[in-house]
Amino acid sequence: MAADQFQAPDYFLLDDLLTEEHKLVRDACREWVKREVSPIIEDAAQDAKFPHQLLSGLAEIGAFGPYIPEEYGGAGLDQISYGLIMQEIERGDSGIRSTASVQSSLVMYPIWKYGDEAQKNKYLPKLASGEMIGCFGLTEPNHGSNPGGMETKYKDMGDHYLLNGAKLWISNSPFADIAVVWAKNEEGRIHGLIVERGMEGFSTPETHHKWSLRASATGELIFDNVKIPKENLLPNKSGLGAPLGCLDSARYGIAWGAIGAAMDCYDTALRYAKERIQFGKPIAGFQLQQKKLAEMITEITKAQLLTWRLGVLKNENRASSAQISMAKRNNVEMALNIAREARQILGAMGITGDFSIMRHMMNLESVITYEGTHDIHLLITGMDITGIPAFN
Repeated sequence: MAADQFQAPDYFLLDDLLTEEHKLVRDACREWVKREVSPIIEDAAQDAKFPHQLLSGLAEIGAFGPYIPEEYGGAGLDQISYGLIMQEIERGDSGIRSTASVQSSLVMYPIWKYGDEAQKNKYLPKLASGEMIGCFGLTEPNHGSNPGGMETKYKDMGDHYLLNGAKLWISNSPFADIAVVWAKNEEGRIHGLIVERGMEGFSTPETHHKWSLRASATGELIFDNVKIPKENLLPNKSGLGAPLGCLDSARYGIAWGAIGAAMDCYDTALRYAKERIQFGKPIAGFQLQQKKLAEMITEITKAQLLTWRLGVLKNENRASSAQISMAKRNNVEMALNIAREARQILGAMGITGDFSIMRHMMNLESVITYEGTHDIHLLITGMDITGIPAFN
């Protein structure tokens, strides 16, 4: 594969809004993606194999729990740094970003926010270093957009809990060491449980034949009378708000990540349009191609400004769930539209593995659905501005 020549667009000079630390974090991640991800990712996607060798590198660049305090093994960075890391990783591949964002926002975050000190000290340093990989169990075969209807349940057996049920579409599950699983107790209250690989009755079959996120490992979580030690219950928050709080953090990361995929498609299309000669001149000189490219950079710039402001609000603990939903929905749709337009600029070459565009396009078809579907996020905004829920 050709050397990664990516140049990040910054049409409104947003770098001026970043601190030196932000830029150092981003640039280190960008160089790692160019060096470690770009040379192998097309083959990994074609072969539908998760590149396990990247896990140690993700840990080294601080992609696992970057905002987790240093006392628990994290980097203690702010939310804009976290977003920039997600942006750069997804510029490489959405599936690799999924691995990092699940580890950070859906595994480390709930243990940090809802766990006790023993749980934090036992799991967080190993998760931050990549010694341990986690996954998040909320979605079920019969319950996606309505997680409150979950059927996975646990019973209090005196000296332990007994867990039964199943989760579906779980990133990292085939090789995860632990799973943060959401289940209902006998009163119907939702709690988080830490399930460890090796517990009897716990299995993680892999999902095959995906057209999207092919370089990401996806699977199920099956619980057949799994005995869970009582100390593995997350004690400090229960109810549906607990997993939804994790999803807010993950969706925030996706809002940044989608920009990375869009930037890569735009940069590829711009470079190709300048080099591809038809009718005696580069196709970048034709009006319709300039229209596509001009609209791409406009939409990327709008998304960058939206997400930077959201990052400021996150740092100030003022970002609402509805604001995060708006950014996730807008930016993923923007990225998917740009991928489709960029593919047209490349013509037939756009469908080949010689370029990243088709891989991004297929990946974004999943990203637009997971962590809250495109339609559900629209209804979250609708509920926020009208005060009337349309879900039931």
